[in-house]
This record gives sequence, C-alpha cells and structure tokens, in this order.
Amino acid sequence: MIQDIQFDIQALGPRSIPSPLVFSRSSGDAMANYVSDDERIRTGGAPGSQAFIMEKAGPREKLYFNPAHVRAGIVTCGGLCPGLNDVIRALVRCLWNRYGVRRIAGIRYGYKGLIPEYALPIKELDPDIVDDIHKIGGSILGTSRGGGERTEEIVDAIERLNLNVLFAIGGDGTQKGALAIADELEKRHLKVAVVGIPKTIDNDLRFVDRSFGFETAVDKATEAVSAAHAEAHSAINGIGLVKLMGRDSGFIAVHTALATHEANFVLIPERRFDLAGPNGFLSHLERRLERRKHAVIVVAEGAGQELLEAAEGADASGNKKLSDIGAFLRGEILRYFSGKGTEINLKYIDPSYMIRSSPAVPTDSMYCERLGTNAAHAAMAGKTRVLIGMVNGEIVHLPTEQAVASRNKVDPEGSLYRDALDATGQALSMINEGSGHA
Repeated sequence: MIQDIQFDIQALGPRSIPSPLVFSRSSGDAMANYVSDDERIRTGGAPGSQAFIMEKAGPREKLYFNPAHVRAGIVTCGGLCPGLNDVIRALVRCLWNRYGVRRIAGIRYGYKGLIPEYALPIKELDPDIVDDIHKIGGSILGTSRGGGERTEEIVDAIERLNLNVLFAIGGDGTQKGALAIADELEKRHLKVAVVGIPKTIDNDLRFVDRSFGFETAVDKATEAVSAAHAEAHSAINGIGLVKLMGRDSGFIAVHTALATHEANFVLIPERRFDLAGPNGFLSHLERRLERRKHAVIVVAEGAGQELLEAAEGADASGNKKLSDIGAFLRGEILRYFSGKGTEINLKYIDPSYMIRSSPAVPTDSMYCERLGTNAAHAAMAGKTRVLIGMVNGEIVHLPTEQAVASRNKVDPEGSLYRDALDATGQALSMINEGSGHA
C-alpha cells in the first residue's frame, strides 16, 4: 500500500488583496492562468514506497501583501554557483515589473550583511541595475559563508530595514539559517515571508529534479575532462586526473563522465574503492595503461576520504572539512609507477573555482528565471518557510524543513551509476576480497 504524504505549506495569513497580474481564472481560453492552492502534483509512489503530494507554484489571484507597501530583501550565501545573478535578476524584474514593488534591498555578502559589526551597506535594486547581470558569473551582491547562526541579530536587522519578505538564495546551511530566522520572526509575531531558492551545485537537493547551476557545472567540467584526455592521449602512458565538486554526492562526476565519453574511471563518495591490492584502483589503472597507453580519471572531491588522514574542523557553513583527494591520488599514482620503474606523464586539473564562477548556460539561465519568478509569486501570496524547486517538470512549493532534512546521493546500484560504468569501462568493484569495504 502506498502512503500519500501531503506537503503542507505555511502562510502568514489569509489572502484578501487582488493581484495586479491579469491572468485567467479558468482553463480553455488560451490565456495564462492563476494557480490555486488546491493544484498539486504527486511524486514517487513505487510499490512499497511513499508518495509526496506537493503544492504547485505560481501566481495566486489574491495576495497577502499589498505590493505598494512591500520592502523585499534578497541575500546570496555560501559558495558561488552559476545562475546566482540570473535568480536575482528574475526576482527583481518580477517584483518590480509585475507587482509594482519599488523597494528591493540587496543584502551584501550573505547573512553577514545583516549583522551590524560588518557595517555593510544595502544595495538598492531595480530592473536597470539587474538588466545584464545574467551575462556575468558570481553574485552582484557578494556572498560569504557563516553568519546565519546569529539569528537574533539578523532578525533585529530585518526589523530595522522594515522587510516584509526575505529571499534566501543558498544551500543547506543557508536554508537551515532561513528556518531559524523564520522561527525567530514568528516568536516576535513579525509577518515576514521567508522564501528560499536552493543553491546546491552538487545537485543533491532532496525531491527536486535538479538544482540550478548543475547543468553549467557539467558543461564546464566536460571541458576540463576533454583537456585532460588530450594531454593523456598525447603522451607516453599519459594520465589525466580531474577533481570535480561533490562533497557527499557524485552527480557532477558521474554526469561528466557520461557526457564526455573520455573518462575511464569515475570515483565518487557513494562508492568506496581500495587503492592497493590486486583489485585496487592502482592495479586497474596499470592494466588500463597496458591496454590503451593512456587513462583519464574523474574524481569527486568527497571520494576516497577513508583513505586519507581526516581533516579537522568545519568551514564557516558548518560543512566538515575534506582532505584533498586529488592531490593524494596524484602523489599515490606517481609513487606507484615510480616504484615499478614505469614512465608516466600525469596532468592534474582542478577546475572547481572556474566552474563555480561561470555564467549560467542557457538551460540553467532559463531554470533560474522560472525559480526566481515563482519565488516572487510565493512571497507575495504570503507563503513562508518554503523552497522553490522543480519536481516532475513542474515548479512546486517545498517545505524548507523537509527539503533540507537529508541529501540525495548517487545510488551505486541504480541505473545512473550503472550507465557510468558502461561509459567508462570501469570495473564493477575495485575492492579487494576480504577488505571489509561495503
């Protein structure tokens, strides 16, 4: 039996203000429609599993906020990701052009822009300022890690700025910070909508089809892998080693391997491997060189952490620090073949920051436009503690608390990883018998 789970979305109160948007109330008239809270999509529901019923995003016929009274704030937090400027642009243009909101505050450098000790000025936003920002990478507001835990100070600043809406663009830590902000706002009986646009370049957001910036990351990563292949193919026993993003999940690495058709190994956090031994990675790499005289390795940054000395501490976002698997593998490969007296030519490429700071490719830019616009619709309707994402091809409202409760991972037994093994020719397992690895 399938259990249907309703994802209820919180609202600040009943809606009574007519929307200035002129859409249709009925279907069949060839006009764009308003969306009702009763319109839902259903995802999941395989035998023995749960099905999730989610509220469709989109413009509501009645608003909670009077647009003339709204003061909106936009903040970008965490690491850079392609598409940040696209989301900012979509938010500003929808609020200004569609709803008539004339006070839009850009919060500088993440949540720290709301903390007094940093003394960071607000950047007032309008359509002229954001018109061309989608053509450049980064965030025109700047970004930073940390600060979101200083909830009371942030809410003090929200009160001082007279914000009615806060749009939080960021990853797991940002959205958990947004939940804490929403809790404090509720405790103070402040009617402020907190709407999240989740930013996770690793594509590990629970429930959604994909996160913005992911397709750009794969596009740019394929360029690095193609360069590594050219170097490897042109040298005696050439080896190209490319490290890509992916702290806890290997989606970028796997999709890049599938897209390039030039990777021979794809190493991800979800699949352990042995380094030495007859069935270890180094032995498989040696056999690859014997057969083909070159090899290309794609490794996600979180792969193989059990092989390294653990890094201590966490970054400002609360993420556990990772040891450098790319530099480690480079050293181990050089040591292994030097010990055997085998000449190799190894090129190590880490394009991570070039990828993160790239402008969005068209498919991502289009997606960011839809996310930003629907976030504006949700906020004006008084939705709060909500994230905007695409599920089964539909833009939906997700309860923030549910969406950040866990992260998606590549299933080592699933079709995506199986297809990557077919594309690379990698062994099904690189674990020695009796090693004890799962």
